[in-house]
Amino acid sequence: MVNIKEIDPQSSPWAPFGVQLRRSRRAMGLKQEQLARKIGVHPSYVSFVELAQRPPSEKFATKADEVLQTGGTLLLMYWQLKHTALVPGFPEYANYENRAAEVRLFSIDIVSGLLQTPAYASAWEAGNVRRGNATPEQAEERVSFLMTRQQFLNRTPPPLLHAVLDESCLRRPVGGSDVMIEQLRYLEELVANPNILLQVAPYSLGEDRPFSSHVTLLTMPDRKLLGYTETELRGYLDRDINAVLPLARDYDRLQAEALPLAPSLELIRAVRKDYEDGR
Repeated sequence: MVNIKEIDPQSSPWAPFGVQLRRSRRAMGLKQEQLARKIGVHPSYVSFVELAQRPPSEKFATKADEVLQTGGTLLLMYWQLKHTALVPGFPEYANYENRAAEVRLFSIDIVSGLLQTPAYASAWEAGNVRRGNATPEQAEERVSFLMTRQQFLNRTPPPLLHAVLDESCLRRPVGGSDVMIEQLRYLEELVANPNILLQVAPYSLGEDRPFSSHVTLLTMPDRKLLGYTETELRGYLDRDINAVLPLARDYDRLQAEALPLAPSLELIRAVRKDYEDGR
């Protein structure tokens, strides 16, 4: 009988990647040699990565995701571990987000990352560079990570995304008129996706808007509810149901008081036309 060495997920920074790789490989019924052949590497490479004895390459993570049909999970983990430009606490959240059955979010001032175009994301990060809050390399890493993160919206089966954007997200001219026009057109296109529900919380809500900062709620496949909030310095993932339930109740109220889907789309189009007329 072959003695299979188990991996302690806390034994090294790359151990969680190795654990996930092994689980995904076994779920597909593949041996290390078979996976190696499909990816185009030596079997020892797969073994070393699974045992966290060497880090994977980006190419390996990408190809493994394709072969194992993991919906971008391995590449997402690679970005989380390889790059340090992310807000502390966010990589842990992103790992849960990638597996969530439902994502409910509220965004204020800027369009949520899951809904951003590459140009909008790049313009926002360029501002961080100009203010000295990030290096050009960190900004590039964040945009690349975001584009990777967005892939989970196209997985099978797709998650349900319910996004409520404060009206300020539409009117704050990130990147200038051309970037905003493209971004708002993209939001209009997303409305046609049956798995994406998009609403706008208008300025007229005033003090009745329940949130004053970004809030995200994740419903996991086992129906467990998680909450995520963020400050300028770090992100906070909350698993305590007693802390998450008040956020969920406030989000239910926000959904009820925000503009319905059709009026939300009308407002997005109207703001886009304002940008077009102002060019």
